[in-house]
Amino acid sequence: MANTKNIGTVKHKKMEIWTLLSIGILCVFGLYLVYPLYGLLKESIRNPQGGYTFSYFTKFFSTPYYMITIWHSFHSSIVIAFVSLLIGIPLSYFYSFYKLKGAKVLFVTSILCCMSAPFLGAYAWVMLLGRGGVITSFLRNIGIDIGSIYGFKGIVLAQSLKLFPLVFIYMNGAFKNIDNSLLEASANMGCTGFSRFRKIVIALSMPTVLAAALIVFMRAFADFGTPQIIGEGYETMPVLIYDQYLGENGQDYNFAAAMSIIAIGVTALVFFVQKWTTNKFRFSINALHSVDKKDPKGIAGFFMYLYSYIIIFLAVLPQAFIIYLSFRNSKGSVFLPGFSMGNYQQAVKRLLVRSIQNTTILGVGSLAIIILLAIIIAYLVVRRGNFINNTIDTISMMPYIMPGSVIGIAMLLAFGKKPFALTGTLAIMIISLVVRRMPYTIRSATANLMQIPMSIEDAAISLGASKMKTFFKVTVPMMSNGILAGAILSWVSIVTEVSSAIILYNNKTITLTMSSYVAIERGNYGLASAFAAILTVITGISLMFYLAISKSEDVNL
Repeated sequence: MANTKNIGTVKHKKMEIWTLLSIGILCVFGLYLVYPLYGLLKESIRNPQGGYTFSYFTKFFSTPYYMITIWHSFHSSIVIAFVSLLIGIPLSYFYSFYKLKGAKVLFVTSILCCMSAPFLGAYAWVMLLGRGGVITSFLRNIGIDIGSIYGFKGIVLAQSLKLFPLVFIYMNGAFKNIDNSLLEASANMGCTGFSRFRKIVIALSMPTVLAAALIVFMRAFADFGTPQIIGEGYETMPVLIYDQYLGENGQDYNFAAAMSIIAIGVTALVFFVQKWTTNKFRFSINALHSVDKKDPKGIAGFFMYLYSYIIIFLAVLPQAFIIYLSFRNSKGSVFLPGFSMGNYQQAVKRLLVRSIQNTTILGVGSLAIIILLAIIIAYLVVRRGNFINNTIDTISMMPYIMPGSVIGIAMLLAFGKKPFALTGTLAIMIISLVVRRMPYTIRSATANLMQIPMSIEDAAISLGASKMKTFFKVTVPMMSNGILAGAILSWVSIVTEVSSAIILYNNKTITLTMSSYVAIERGNYGLASAFAAILTVITGISLMFYLAISKSEDVNL
């Protein structure tokens, strides 16, 4: 009887540990996510006298200049998502269904393209197709006028060529889940070629198509750097929010907060519409017989290769051109004849060491916290589902619909003043990066844990291991590959972050990405290219680690 009582006490104690963890994480989210959002909402309806008003929202919706920014952001993001699908789906189809030579090069290069800082592509395209760009000047000399790259079409060009690899990578996983017997059955019924692609392949992959479109839309909508550099009068929400909060023509914090709330509302609406649409296509499919890849032959095979390599060439061209420019002699915004290490020498004198140190500290610090949260939250959600843990799961996804500039402003409003007074510190940037990037790692960890049978943990417990020991000795090691692979991708997104960093950084906390952006804004293009080239090398090395650890080409949704 006593033994039974002791066993019950031990079980209660161990359950209490997980309950305390649940409550603790809920409190952490309350402080670092819910509280900043509350502060943002409060600031958006507070007038200078300390009372409350909706005048800032009225001002926005009654002024055509401000309203057009919603249309600009929505319109450009929708078009970018559509163009990315048009580019990425055929590329993924050729990659998944045919034995393309150099397929691994296509895959690796596509990932590298989408992992770069968003504004770098815009900067490179300006140098290539701007008014004095290399390609523009060459074509002008032979009597061809290609018009302006700036504005809407420049944003679509730069963002589509950066974000279509997300569609390519996501669709690879979806196409591999298609059972070959379905394709054979459709062929036997006379459905072949483009008709089979449209009616069978795309129909079976529709949930992934919608998910890929959503993530491209969200990234395009939240992007600050690209429209700031190449937009030239084509105002978008993130740029307008930044101008209202830190612009040179005066600041209006309350109005910036109101626009931030509106931006969250727009992205939330798109998110829920996508989820509702996806539910219309909800079904399960597993490839018991994987697709037999064919050799591309004849004229069709020629065009497959031509399309695939032209697209990848255009995608990688901006980064390759930036590396080339980093070795060119330069003076301010003018590149001079000849090559040297002058830009890198200038970078060493201009905060290169500090930028690398801050980038490393922010990346490692943020990543450590994200990994810890991801492991614990995944376990709580998958293995110990209850109301509190389901609430944690829901709250953890809130940053998914929040643009980076909005998170930056929310953090400043919440922690910029006493008692926290974190303005200008690495701490506030780490908090912002953890909040902004944790949803993806948590989703990855949750999906990974769902694939681990509960029976393995039960076996360890039946052999005498405690639940906590089983968690650390069995569960966590089995999750490690998936966690590490997701963590490396999070690392890259952290070190290339600009949308929230532009709000929070100062000279002491500047990162490589911000050093490059600031140099571009000041017209020091050679220096900017050197910083960007170093960032590209770091990204490439991180990608090599990712490929070595994950050994996968799929993205689990």
